[in-house]
Order: sequence, then structure tokens, then C-alpha cells
Amino acid sequence: MESKWSNARLQSLLEAIKSSDVVESRVQLIMKLGDVVLPDKSDRSYLVECLNTFWEDFTCLDVSQCMLNKAILHVAAKFLTEDISQCLEQFLLLGTKKLESFQLLYENQGSTWCAKHLKMTVMETQDSPEEEHSDLFFKLLLDLVAFSTASFSALSRYPILGNTELKVLVENFVLEQLNLARDATSELKKIHSVGPEVLNSIQGLLDAALKLCRVYSEAVNWEFYNASIQQDTQGMECEETTKIDHVICIIKYTIERFCDLGSLAAKDGGNLVTILNASWKGVVSLLQLGKGALASKTNVDDIILTLVSLARETLRCASDAWSSLVESITVTDARRAFLPVRFYLINAVRISRQYPCQAFSVYKEITRFVLMIFSLKILLSKESFLKDASEVLAEQLEPTSFQLIESVLNSALLKQELKVEVLDWLFDEGYPSSDCEDQRSESTTLASDVFLVTCDAVPWARIFLLPRIALFLKILEKSELDDIKLGMTRKLGWLLNIIIYEEVYASILVLQFPVSPDSGPSKNVMWLPMYSFLVQSLKAFMLLAYSTPAWEELESFLIEYILHPHFLCWEIVMELWCFKVRHAEPDLVIDIFDKICLLFKSVAPLDSHLIPGCILRRLAKSICMLVSSSAHSMVDQVYSYISDDKSQLSLVMYMALLMEGFPLNLLSDDLQRVAVQKIISEYFGFIDNFDVDIIRSCSSSIYIVPVFAMASALATLQINVPDIDGRTLKFMVTMIQSYKTATEQSSNDLYGKLLGETLHIISHMKPLYASEEMDDVVLGLKSLLISGTAASDAQIFRCKPGLAIFSAGLGHKEIVESDKNPNTCAVWEVFHMLLRERHWAFVHLAIAAFGYFAARTSCNELWRFVPQNAALAFDVKSGNETKEDYFMSELKIFLEKEMAFTSVRYSSEQVSPLVNEGSILKEMTYKHLNVESRGEACEIMGIDGENHTSKKRKFPDEISRGVELLQDGLKVMGYGISKWKQDQLGSSELQGKFLSNFSCLEDLVNHLMGLAAGG
Repeated sequence: MESKWSNARLQSLLEAIKSSDVVESRVQLIMKLGDVVLPDKSDRSYLVECLNTFWEDFTCLDVSQCMLNKAILHVAAKFLTEDISQCLEQFLLLGTKKLESFQLLYENQGSTWCAKHLKMTVMETQDSPEEEHSDLFFKLLLDLVAFSTASFSALSRYPILGNTELKVLVENFVLEQLNLARDATSELKKIHSVGPEVLNSIQGLLDAALKLCRVYSEAVNWEFYNASIQQDTQGMECEETTKIDHVICIIKYTIERFCDLGSLAAKDGGNLVTILNASWKGVVSLLQLGKGALASKTNVDDIILTLVSLARETLRCASDAWSSLVESITVTDARRAFLPVRFYLINAVRISRQYPCQAFSVYKEITRFVLMIFSLKILLSKESFLKDASEVLAEQLEPTSFQLIESVLNSALLKQELKVEVLDWLFDEGYPSSDCEDQRSESTTLASDVFLVTCDAVPWARIFLLPRIALFLKILEKSELDDIKLGMTRKLGWLLNIIIYEEVYASILVLQFPVSPDSGPSKNVMWLPMYSFLVQSLKAFMLLAYSTPAWEELESFLIEYILHPHFLCWEIVMELWCFKVRHAEPDLVIDIFDKICLLFKSVAPLDSHLIPGCILRRLAKSICMLVSSSAHSMVDQVYSYISDDKSQLSLVMYMALLMEGFPLNLLSDDLQRVAVQKIISEYFGFIDNFDVDIIRSCSSSIYIVPVFAMASALATLQINVPDIDGRTLKFMVTMIQSYKTATEQSSNDLYGKLLGETLHIISHMKPLYASEEMDDVVLGLKSLLISGTAASDAQIFRCKPGLAIFSAGLGHKEIVESDKNPNTCAVWEVFHMLLRERHWAFVHLAIAAFGYFAARTSCNELWRFVPQNAALAFDVKSGNETKEDYFMSELKIFLEKEMAFTSVRYSSEQVSPLVNEGSILKEMTYKHLNVESRGEACEIMGIDGENHTSKKRKFPDEISRGVELLQDGLKVMGYGISKWKQDQLGSSELQGKFLSNFSCLEDLVNHLMGLAAGG
């Protein structure tokens, strides 16, 4: 009965609406339709069909049309909450029609009609009919968005998956509703009067669309679809695959429009936070549907690029805003600026982890942006007022941005060759660009320059050198898969090659930057020197690489670069060697030292002259550093290996180790006692029997081993020998006199070495400075080094480190402050010579020596010890003007350095000299490497053609050197035999046997000399 009454009332109202010509009357009648109860589903379907016919879709000319359409939407929306399973098609058609008419009004006249009404709203009074129309239009917009939201909810309750015609209608409907949300969002600024309400409505629409996609996704069998794709069953569509294609289409449309909304919200400067948040989080959620089936149906790589681009643009705006500031950026301001950047990155990371293959397709853009973040961190860390910003960036952006690269490199879904491609591109072996625009110095690089680097320029841009190193180290620390560990191990040589560049070299030595919390045990950002961070990362990687295929490669790297010609690279490699021997199993450590000692022994004949920087001394320095980091038993083993053998070759090795500071103090007590007794005995034997004739006839440094041994022992051990005092000073005076008269270059070399080591010996024995013989030593040094012909000898420069240490000890000597005292004048002149040196290393030695002297001497007139042209007296900027104040200022800083350098900050004054030094070291390294490579090439190629005549040499240079050493050894032995005969030590029978064997040896050596000369 009720159904019949309702149907009759419905028919009566519909007929009245159709017959009415007055819009206001039609609106009233349509509103009454909303009060009609329609229990029959067919009646609801008929009603919605009629509403479709009542909708006026021509261009809106006045307020009446908006009123009519608003009433229609009001009635239709009431029935959306009921069971409309039988009339979904009609509702979808109504929704599509009202959108078409809205877009006709809103888009076609958006630039004229809508703008006109917005202007009228501002200019006219509240009673204006135009304002009334625009207000009604905006309310209609709110109803449209609400109807769309309710429609999505209805579709979620009644999924349409079977009817082909309805599926197309649903797809178009979803697309049009989301287009409405996008268009309304783009015009929010023009409809500010209802902007908040529209914003909330759009938020609801997005939530409903996301729910709709989830419901549809749960209604289909994704495993079946993915399996059918893998089996390549194209053309064999079934009902299930058709359903899934329909669901994919809906999800795809939703993802695309969500991306559009997210981009629009981002351009608004953060005012649309709710839309920004909902849209991008919605994209991430939607891409998690389908169990991977969406990868080939949606442009995931474009979505990742969009998020990266938004993050980059936001970061650039913040960087530009700070570039003109001179005041500090607070932590709060920095967090506020970086928050949206981190938001974009988090969503990009979530997508990249789920779709690593798509992330790989845009890895160049990803890595470029990550390098930009690392670059900004480094640039910000150089300015004290941007320190907080640098810390926040390291905490908020660096870890998240690195996860983008991790999503590719640590993905098990990507093949190894693809990951290697990323590493090869990022850590290219080519040379950095030398273009004009890239030649800006490290200290003047602007943050804006970072954003100008293109993808193609990343491997060559000098501005990315340090960031690439920082990223390299980060990848080392976070390597999870064995293939990445292996790939990174093969790139360790690239790291050393980059460190050679002067700006990188300088920055590693002076730069400090914040390190993100995940790089250490602390949860807070830590400021670390770049060198420390570099070494710590490499050590951490050694632990990760152990027991993996990368370990063998890592060991090969350590062996290959143990003698790297660049000292900083060598230091880094040796840090890793020391870390290895410090924590390795004892058997492995023993094997390491056995191999290194064997290598040491094989190299010894090649460099017996022990020239600074030769292979033997470099290897000896490496051994000294290694034994200092190993167990005491290994120190004993290495020392015994060298000292137990009495051959001349072992003497060469022994001397090389002592010259490079072998840690005698780490020997066991018994062996240390034996070693000290041996050193003292041989030292006394040498200085008591010092023979000028042997120096003249011997070019080998082996003869002066006892002096090197004593200097090395005194540097590490506490040796108290009363008799050593006067004998050493007498020996020093005798040697200075002999040095003055020496004419041969080989003699000068030995005297120079003797002088330097003896000065070191004296500097360790403070009581010597109070003896009378010290005046003779100072006068002799002044005569030799300043007034004599030896003052221009190159060997003198090698003596100056010892002279500086010796001069510092003069603070323990009583000095008469009188210019008539020759001893005092000699001390003044020695200090004058030291303080005039311009090289930074000598400057440091000299100022350190003078500072030590000034703190301990009883002299009051210290200005007498400083020359007017002292290196530190010159003006730093001009380099020409000298003032005493400059020197005193530098001396004061040195003496109060604990207070002056409470914190180390990056400054151009520190970097500039280091860059110049790095440039020199780079050229030296390249020359060294080129010489080695040419030698290897000649050895491999055999040298044909015009160099064929060089093959007439029958003996290599090493054999000729060995023969010369044998000849020198015979001379030394000859002098020893003559003294042996004079002292009449030993039996005549023993002398006879020895002389007979010596004669045979002499004949053999002479024969070898003839063969070598003939070759």
C-alpha cells in the first residue's frame, strides 16, 4: 500500500516538474522529491533517469540554473546512501553529465566568467546579484565534490566487475571525478571564500577514491594475473584477466590524478598540506596494490622523478633564501625548510624499494640529487652561521636520500651487472672537468652552483668530487649484498685516485662536517674530521667484506697500494693494514709479516743507498707502522729476522728500519736489553774509531749504521750512559771539521747524514748543553752551515730538522747576552737561519724550536734571536712587507695554541696553502706513476725498433749496483784488516785463513766488476 502511494506521489511530482516553465517552481518541486520514500529499487532507477533529463547542461547565464542543478544534486545525493545496486548506471551517468556541464561552465568560461565573478565579489557589495550567483556557484561546487565522494562510496559497496559497458562507464566516471578534484584544487586561490570547505571536500574525495581502489583490488585474483603474464598468454583473455585490467585502469587513473594533485599542492608553497599529504601518501598506497602487476601499467619511474624534482626544487629555494643571509639559521628554521624535502624523499624511497627496476631506470637523476644533498652539507658546514642547518640536513635529509640509492644497490631483484653499471657511472675513472665554469675554487663555490650540474656532468664535475667521496664511503658502510661489496672493493683504487686532486687533498686534511646518526653509535649528529670519517668507513667495510668474495679483492688492493707514492694515500692504506694486523688471527698476522719481510729482503739489494723516498725506505716505514700496531711478539720476530743475519744485506735492512723509526721500545725486555747493549757498543766503536779515509772511499750508508741506531734508540728508549756526553761532542766537532774539507759528493752525502743524526742524538741528552764542548759545537755549526762552503750543499737541508731540534735544546744552556761573545752570536745566527726558512714545514719546525727555547732560556732579549726577514714577519697578503709585530703575533698563537684552537673551523687561509701543496704532490705522484708505468711497459714490450741497441746490456742496473756495493764492502774490510793486524788480535792461524779467503773474495769481485763493465 505504501509502495503504491509513494509511486503515485513520485509520478505526480515528476509530471508537475515536466509541465512547469518557471525555474523557481521546478526547484521547489525537485526538492520535494527528496522527501519521497521509494522502497522499490525500480522506482529509484526511474527517478535518477528523470533527474538526468532535468539537469540543464547549457552555459549558466544566471542564478536560476545553478539553483536547479543544486536541487537535483541534493535529491540524488540522498538516494546514494540507500541500495542503488539496480541503478548504478543512472547515477554514474548523472555524475558524468553534471561534471561535463560543470567543466563547460568552469573551464570554457573559467578565464572570463569565473574570473569576472571573483572580481565582482571583491568590488560589489554583498547585495549584488552577481555576488549572489558566484556564492551559489561555489556552493554548487561543494555539492559536486560531495556527490563525487558519495558516488565513490557507493561504488565501493557495489563493485562493478562483470558488465563490460558499465566498466567503461565506471572508468570514465572515476577519471572525471578526479579531474574535478584537480581542477578545483588549481583554482582554490580564486575561490578563497569557500576555499577551506572545498579543501576538506577534496580531502574526503581522495580518501573515498583510495578506498574504492583497495576494494576493487581485493576483489580480483592478482596471483592468477601475474602468472598469466609470465606465461605470455596474450590474446587468451578470460573473464578474470578482463576484470583485473578494469581494476588496473581505475588504479592507474587514480594514481595519475593523485600525482597531479600532489604537484599542484607542492607549487602552492605548502599551503595545501592536507592535499599534499593525502595525494602522495595515496600514490604510495596505490602502488602497493596489485602485487607488482602495476609496474608495467603505470609510469613508476616518472613518479619517482616527479618526487625527486619536487624535493630538489624545494631544497633549491631554501638554499637560495639562505645564500644572502649573514645571520645564523636556527635549528627550527632549518627543520621547517627541510620538512617538505624529507616528505618527498620518504615517499620516493617507499616507491623505489617496491619498484627497484623502475628506480634503476632513473638512477642518474637519483644519484645526482643525492650528491646535491651531500654537496650542500659540505658547503653549509664551512660557514659557522650555517652550522645548525648543516646538522639538520645531515640528520633529516642525508639518511633518507641515501635510501634512494640503497633501494637500487641493495635490491635482490636487480642483476649484478645493473648495479655495477651504477657504480661505474658514479665512480668513473675519468678526470674531473676543467671547464671554465667549473674552475671556481673550493672556498668560493656557491650553493647555487650545485643545482646547475646536469646528469651527464656528474662524473666529471669538480664540485661533486668531495660529495662523491662522501657517498662512496656511505655506500661502503651500508653494503649489504656480496655483489655490492665486491663492486665497491674494485672501486677502492678510484678513491685513492680522487684523493690525489689538490682540492680533495686539502679538504680531507682540514674539513669537518656533520655525520648522520646511523654512521656511528651515537644517536646524535657528530662532527668528524673528513680524514677520520674516511678511515672509519674503510675499516667498517673491512669488517663487512671479511669472509665474502670481496675479501680477496680487498687483500689485493692492500698489497698493490702498500707503497703508494702519495703520502696521504699511503697513510690511509697503512691505517687499513694496521687495523688488519691488530684484529686478525695470530696465524694470519705471522703469515703477513713473513711475506712482507720476504718482500723487504728482495727489495734491499735495489736501494742499498737508502735515498729518501726509495722503495726500500718506504717499505721499511710501512713495516715500522705495522709492527707498532701488532703484538710485541711480532716486533721481536721482525727485529730478530733482521738483526740475526750478519750479512751486508741485513745491515741495509736494519739501517732502513732504524731510519724510519723502528719501535725499539716495543721489544720484549730481554731483547730490548740486548739491542741497547749492541747499539751502544757499536756506537762507541764507531765514534772512537772514526776514520775520515773510510768516509772518502765509501759511498754506502752502511758504514754509519751505528749512528742511526743510536739516534733511533734515544728517540724511543731511556738510555743513560754517562760516558756518551763528552765523546759525542768531540766526535761532532771532528766531523764538522772533516765536513768542511770534504770535496767528493759521496762524502758530503755521508757527512750530511751523520750531522743530522748526531744533532738528534745530542738533542735527547740535555746535560750535554751545559758542557764546555757545546760552545765548540755551536761555533762549528755556525761556521759550517752559515759561513762555510757547505752552506749551499743540498745535504744541509736534510740536516735542518735535526738542527731545529738541537737548537730548541739550547734553552738549557747558559747564554751570555752580549754581541761581543762569539758563542752567543753563533746561537743568534743559527736561529736567524732557521727562522728565515720559507717552506711551511721548516717554518713549523723553526717556530716550534724557538717556542721551546723561549719558554726555557734565561735570556731576556729574545728579539736578538729573530731576524728582520723572518718568514713569519712578512705580511700574509702582500708577501713583501715585514713587521716584528707579525712574527710576535704568530709566536703568541703558537705558544697559546691550546686556547687559540679550541675548535677547528674550515677557512680559506688554511685551505689555500694545502691546495698549493696538493698540486705539487699530485704532479710528483703522476710523474712517479708514469715512470713506473713506462718501466712496466718496456718490460712487457721488450723495446723493439730504434731501442733495440739497448739490448746489448748484458746485466740489469741492479747487478751493477750490487757489484759496486761489493767493492765498497771490500774497501771497508781492507781498513778493518789493517787495524786488526796493528792491534794483533786473534791467532796468526785465524788471520791466515781469513786473509786467504779474503784474497779469493777480492779476485771474485774484481772478476765480476770486469764482466759488469764489459756488459
